[in-house]
Amino acid sequence: MSRVSTHGLPRTSGAVVGLVTLLAMLGVSVAQAAPRLERLRLPPGFHIAVYAEGVTNARQLALAPDGVLYVGSRREGTVYAVVDADGDRVAEQVHVLARDLFMPSGVAFRDGSLYVAEVNRILRFDDIAARLDDPPRPVVVTEDLPGETHHGWKFIAFGPDGRLYVPVGAPCNVCAPPPPFASILSMNADGEDVRTVARGVRNSVGFDWHPESGELWFSDNGRDWLGDDRPPGEINRVSEPGEHFGFPYVHGGDILDPEFGAGHAAGDYTAPALRLGAHVAPLGIEFYRGNAFPAAYRGALFVAEHGSWNRSEKAGYRVMVARFAADGTVASYTPFIEGWLQGAAYWGRPVDIETMADGSLLIADDHAGVVYRVTWESPEP
Repeated sequence: MSRVSTHGLPRTSGAVVGLVTLLAMLGVSVAQAAPRLERLRLPPGFHIAVYAEGVTNARQLALAPDGVLYVGSRREGTVYAVVDADGDRVAEQVHVLARDLFMPSGVAFRDGSLYVAEVNRILRFDDIAARLDDPPRPVVVTEDLPGETHHGWKFIAFGPDGRLYVPVGAPCNVCAPPPPFASILSMNADGEDVRTVARGVRNSVGFDWHPESGELWFSDNGRDWLGDDRPPGEINRVSEPGEHFGFPYVHGGDILDPEFGAGHAAGDYTAPALRLGAHVAPLGIEFYRGNAFPAAYRGALFVAEHGSWNRSEKAGYRVMVARFAADGTVASYTPFIEGWLQGAAYWGRPVDIETMADGSLLIADDHAGVVYRVTWESPEP
């Protein structure tokens, strides 16, 4: 397997070009978009830098206790391990752990093993930390997932209950598919005892558990072709197992589908905890559990809005932050990082968010092929 060192490269466009050439020689392809950090806008005191380059189509992030960052992708079937060996908070090595998998977007780490979600199955790479240069053959945890590629890529994570949570998206823009489509499942770490956690979920590509209540919160992407401004993207909260969140009958909590909504009432389904802009494509979400950011961010929810593709004026392409009222409802939803979208053109698309042990945030960008790191220091008076 390939291992690419990026240690010591200055963060300039020239260095990126040189890195692209080096990676091409080693058989690792990268996105052509170069990071343009000077265009990104953050609140005062916050700073963003490139943590890892050469991570083509970086999708879900999974941070192991030893600090190794695992990254899934959809392009070329590649799974990465990103290593900051000297602890300077800039990764020097990008290991390619696997190639030619079936859209291995989802990754999760538990008990020394890396779990990788393809479209139709979940794999497990055991004792992976000791095998980054020579990854083991994976163990098949389950291969009973549907193989449809439309919304078939997965985000996976282990919950507080020790179970592995796996979404199965709808195989369409809008349809009434049979189970397990349009749901979020959970299973034991060995793939057994599959349960339905949430129904009526069109396409969730990110979830997290509230740090106090333990409730599962997840993003969901609304259907297309109802116009520029509807339906909204959704952030949902699961209050009880098996709740139905409306798809394909009701969108955004109150919009009846023109084809499938007849005979259904909005009140029969769980409304979103937070309605977002239409087509902003919310993907990764992350409750902030760190202590490095100001107190106003403790327990806040960060949301990666990947960005629209079928809206006449593009929307999204940013990281947002939701803060909560005392009763647990969302009190505000405001921009945290903007600037990947410049007019009608974009140079980056945030996908997933992970909190490091020091309280900084890592953000995957599948368009620029990088992982960013966000830090905070008190601004000078």
